[in-house]
Amino acid sequence: MAGSSTASDGFSVLVLASDLGVDARPFLSPADRDQEDWHDCAASFADEDFSDLEALQFLRIHGSDKHGNRICRIIGKCFPAPVVSAERLKKYVFYKIYSELPEGPFCIVYMHTTVQKEDNSPGMTILRWIYEDLPADVKDRLEVVYFLHPGLRSRLAFATLGRFFLSRNLYWKIKYVSRLQYLWDDMRKEEIEIPEFVQKHDDVLEHRPLTDYGIEPNPLHSMEASPSACSFGRYEERWVTREFMS
Repeated sequence: MAGSSTASDGFSVLVLASDLGVDARPFLSPADRDQEDWHDCAASFADEDFSDLEALQFLRIHGSDKHGNRICRIIGKCFPAPVVSAERLKKYVFYKIYSELPEGPFCIVYMHTTVQKEDNSPGMTILRWIYEDLPADVKDRLEVVYFLHPGLRSRLAFATLGRFFLSRNLYWKIKYVSRLQYLWDDMRKEEIEIPEFVQKHDDVLEHRPLTDYGIEPNPLHSMEASPSACSFGRYEERWVTREFMS
């Protein structure tokens, strides 16, 4: 029949869960990606201006944990995902690693406290894409990822889809930390700064543990996005004039 498809006209369909903030870029073949070699040379960042991202302090290098690993602290609530492109985020991550963590083992303390997917999450596969593009020696130097205040949704997402969207090495490096008191098992308090809103949220979970599972409302919910928590509002107008979404 004219116009009908033959057996050789095969095609495949990849369905992604949009509510998990999935980006299709990591699933593209190398020929379909715009491959760059800027991450192979620290000098590539000489002309980059990251002062706006630095001001947010969502990614900072602190002291060391009890195992001798340098601490890379990431505050998810302070990352403005809608206005920072995946490419710029990746460049910033590489810049911080080359400039402040050039050698030696390190760990990541990711604070998921009061993170909102539409406002703060770059997507699970964006994180995988950044991680997979790291040089092999950097991936080897990453010892552990402390995931503070993961929440029920994040736990379910990683438990059901984490093994598919994250590499095996990264998946098994994640250590869930439900309370700050358990974080102190691996690091000293003077080695890392804990934002006030993170401490307050931890206090709520301590006295109302069902809040962690979405069963009880968080009485501090209206205070979670306070201006003192992050500096996003102060730089929003500045970002509008810059091409971060390219």
